[in-house]
Amino acid sequence: MIRCVVSKVRGQASVSIPTIIDVEASGFGSLSYPIEVGVINPSGIRFCRLIKPQSDWIHWDSEAESLHGISRQLLAEKGCSAQQVCQQLNQFLMGQIVYSDGWVVDDTWLIKLFYAAKVTMQFHVSSLEMILSETQMSLWHSTKDGLFQQMQEQRHRASSDAALIQNTFVTTQQICINNAKQLKAF
Repeated sequence: MIRCVVSKVRGQASVSIPTIIDVEASGFGSLSYPIEVGVINPSGIRFCRLIKPQSDWIHWDSEAESLHGISRQLLAEKGCSAQQVCQQLNQFLMGQIVYSDGWVVDDTWLIKLFYAAKVTMQFHVSSLEMILSETQMSLWHSTKDGLFQQMQEQRHRASSDAALIQNTFVTTQQICINNAKQLKAF
């Protein structure tokens, strides 16, 4: 498990930057399906795709739409096929472990996406909690809220949410490193 301090370079603690994935969906329950997937890698390169719903994906929750702002019409006009999205995700994430702050639902939606596309997922999705220290967890919500206030992007869109999650991870990790340095100075 990764703690606050991941590695040392010339005696200095360095920050670990995970690849983050986020999925927006048609609703909140078991009938919902993925409509947008966003990823940000450690270099800050983003991947984001709208997903055209499969013909048997019919559940739609207007409350979810009011959060992410993605309409059925936008998906019909700009969405990519499940197969295209899965192939592009595999190319972008091949062999990696990617982290989600909503693993229980995001992983389920990704499984639904890859199953519909008849494509094998070539990366692994893990819960962000697997790499967060207890200190980072205690700082998470206040740090994320503060960073959100500074964001110039729309919230509840997959790639901007992934970037916010990654930034929150890095910021809380840096706070841990700085606190460790201060304790060491005593």
